Amino acid sequence: MIRAYKFLMRPTVGQAAALGEMLRDHCSLYNGALRERRDAYRHASKTSITYGIQSAQLKEIRSFDPERQGRWSFSSQQATLRRLDKAFQAFFRRVKAGEAPGYPRFRGVMWFDTVDFPRDGDGCRWDSTPHDPVTRVRLQGVGHVKVHQHRPVVGKVRTVSVKREGRRWYVILTAQQAQPEPLPATGGVVGIDLGIANFLADSGGGFVPNPRHGRRAAAKLGAAQQALARFPRVRRDKRTRNHRRAVQKVADLHRKVRRQRLDHAHKTALDLVRQHDVIAHENLKIRNMVKAPAPKPDPGRSGSFLSNGAAAKAGLNHSISDAGWGVFLTILHVKAESAGREVIAVDPRNTSRTCPACGHVAKENRPTQEKFHCVSCGHTAHADTVGALNVLRAGLVHRNARQG
Repeated sequence: MIRAYKFLMRPTVGQAAALGEMLRDHCSLYNGALRERRDAYRHASKTSITYGIQSAQLKEIRSFDPERQGRWSFSSQQATLRRLDKAFQAFFRRVKAGEAPGYPRFRGVMWFDTVDFPRDGDGCRWDSTPHDPVTRVRLQGVGHVKVHQHRPVVGKVRTVSVKREGRRWYVILTAQQAQPEPLPATGGVVGIDLGIANFLADSGGGFVPNPRHGRRAAAKLGAAQQALARFPRVRRDKRTRNHRRAVQKVADLHRKVRRQRLDHAHKTALDLVRQHDVIAHENLKIRNMVKAPAPKPDPGRSGSFLSNGAAAKAGLNHSISDAGWGVFLTILHVKAESAGREVIAVDPRNTSRTCPACGHVAKENRPTQEKFHCVSCGHTAHADTVGALNVLRAGLVHRNARQG
């Protein structure tokens, strides 16, 4: 299996400047390749430029500009061209599927934050000074950069990536590992129901509170964004020192909220994986759930619109995004695979409207957000717990059907 590791780098001032130049030059290569593809197709001949054609031009580009493009790893530049090629492949796939096309866009210097090295030892070297107790990574054109390695890397390192997040630099490794030993069986099975009032409810009647990291940071973030809004919109190199500090403060607050969500998702998923052999959850289409409602034209007045509940839906969408369901489910699946556990996604329809006692399905069974009261048999329980019970039952049905 492939496992990723992310470590904080501690470059010197000169190395940080070199890392910034490396991102800048790879961004320039990406934009130049995109411009070539766009202009070739706009020509009367409608020429199609492929990755192979652009990769073959790299040698000439490097010899023409040895101070910039010739300074960096050839393999990392090929990886940048492959990234553009994947963007075009995804664009054509969406066109054929009738989806919103999303033509690849030019990248600004601050929006291009990652450089990939496809193979350890080709333009980069992880643990380049093994005789030294301080871990370092060697990057072509940058040198040996110190790394804060907070845990050991197990397996053979395959790829190395350098990423910028604000003022910090990270190295991301992928390592090939043997399949880990599964955790001891517990015999436990559980269904979970994700929500807003509580982050999740399980079929055993337990609840995990919703930390609402975004809402708790809203006051500080709002003040920081107001302070930033007082500065005029100018190019990045024209900003004053106070302007740059205001930008950095907003970025730091967003980064803190994101890391808090990740920490909560990791801890919650780990508890579930350690205690249960089978975990069932709703197969939620989160992207569809956070869409804005369609406008309602007023038939009696041309150019006017009726109320469509957009304000209330915007608040719900914000709460769903703040909860981080998608990140949590992704982490849950990864941890379960590593631990030898089984995760089952089931259809979420009517899971909170079906009585677990008699099976009666009705909208009236759920009179409030929290209360479940079956109008047929009188069964009463917390609505989220009922949903989790029905999710578990549907998951076990799917599991038994697969096992034959």
